[in-house]
Amino acid sequence: MIIEVRTYQLKPGSVPAFEKNFAEKLPERVKLSPLAALWHTEVGPLNEVTHVWTYDSLDQRTQVRANAIATGVWPPNNGELLVSMQSEIFIPAPFSPPLTPRTVGPLFEIRSYTLAPGALPGMMERWAAKVDERVKLSPLVGVWYSELGGLNKWVHIWAYKDAAERQRIRAEAVAKGVWPPGGAASGLVVKQENKLVMPAACSPIR
Repeated sequence: MIIEVRTYQLKPGSVPAFEKNFAEKLPERVKLSPLAALWHTEVGPLNEVTHVWTYDSLDQRTQVRANAIATGVWPPNNGELLVSMQSEIFIPAPFSPPLTPRTVGPLFEIRSYTLAPGALPGMMERWAAKVDERVKLSPLVGVWYSELGGLNKWVHIWAYKDAAERQRIRAEAVAKGVWPPGGAASGLVVKQENKLVMPAACSPIR
């Protein structure tokens, strides 16, 4: 399976209109391939939306997108709202949960790390040893590494009820020695970014 993450910067004040247009076209679009999530940024880059799609392969993605355009199913009429668009392709780590519809938020933290070249196997090993205990504290939505787009990227997404729960759980994980898995301290991670996002009304993961 591959995961496409599409991140759009929008004109100020246009997130509600974007999500409305997206939702109106979505029922026909998901007949071709499933949407995992549609989120907008709460803390981080403003006026930003992120939508996550799953495909069996790159070939299937190409076929689905061509079919959607040819039949008029997709994209929604959001062109005038867009400032920039980015697409990245990720592969799920072996311990990443399936991207099936579920209610686990509504606050999601997207953490994006840039790894040192060649560091992916070591990162996988450290996570595999610790992640089972960490997910007992809060739901893990996904752990992915980049295939196309930014190289050496490691993305993990966690769900929380609110910012206070996030702060409490992160402190508890450190206090118990459950988390973090030690990638940054070992030199595997060279850059870290995060943002907090909220689901659109039509988002399957919310």
